[in-house]
Amino acid sequence: MSELPACPQCQSTYTYEDGLLFVCPECAHEWSEATAGGDDDSIIRDANGTELQDGDTVTVIKDLKVKGSSSVVKVGTKVKNIRLVGGDHDIDCKIPGIGAMGLKSEYVKKVSE
Repeated sequence: MSELPACPQCQSTYTYEDGLLFVCPECAHEWSEATAGGDDDSIIRDANGTELQDGDTVTVIKDLKVKGSSSVVKVGTKVKNIRLVGGDHDIDCKIPGIGAMGLKSEYVKKVSE
């Protein structure tokens, strides 16, 4: 019998396979075999696959509606000094003319300085 990896979230050894996923019955965390061995989840990449770092400058590649407002972040808006955070919106930043907000990394590309 093969050794199954421990749960990366709660370190439980009671994990099992469900198709292509590993499942932890104690905390209900699911992960794939591709992410089981590494820290790939902690790397945040832009729309082109370039790795992003804190302090980078990015540009927006799609018009983005600002939730709860009639404002729109236009294509080509340059955002300086980003901060990477965990979660669904993985970039915290201040956009000129709009203010502080969170962006998804899939809608930005890194600007080479």
